[in-house]
Amino acid sequence: MTDEPARWTQATVYPDMWADPADDPREKSGPGPDGELATLQDFLTGYRLTLRMKCEGLDAEQLARRSVPPSTMSLLGLVRHLAETERDWRGWMGDEPAPAKLYGARDGDFDGAVAEQSVVDAAWRDLEREQEATDAALAAHPDPGARVGKKKIAIRELLVHRIEEYARHCGHADLLRERIDGRVGQ
Repeated sequence: MTDEPARWTQATVYPDMWADPADDPREKSGPGPDGELATLQDFLTGYRLTLRMKCEGLDAEQLARRSVPPSTMSLLGLVRHLAETERDWRGWMGDEPAPAKLYGARDGDFDGAVAEQSVVDAAWRDLEREQEATDAALAAHPDPGARVGKKKIAIRELLVHRIEEYARHCGHADLLRERIDGRVGQ
């Protein structure tokens, strides 16, 4: 007897995928976007959708479950962490101090990811708000080579950092989700 869930996927066309192409909101027909900025934004959008998809269909307990002890990482913690990270990135853009932490002390994003629906709902609201605010700040700089903030960081670099952060944590989300209910796929 084991507490490990059986591996499964909803995909029928490509069984190693998360969903069939017709059901995958990341799938687009036709050529990709034109230009560097549009391409970077498209990749970021795809990873944001991937995180959301990895969390869909789970209840508060499952989202808050720390599936790889002794790590404090959970899917809910990742949502909160990425909200915090979006907020931090805006601090790189300006000349004023970084915005206050959303979840308090270091690791508050993961430590406060508890199995309560109100915490889950607040985390998704926080993430959406912080994504919108960061996107709005970046939209003021349509040239990816423009340099901003005290450190004169290029918009391109800020976007690549965001993509990297989401991509890395979507990999974590793959493993966390599989451990929770066995669902697999990219």
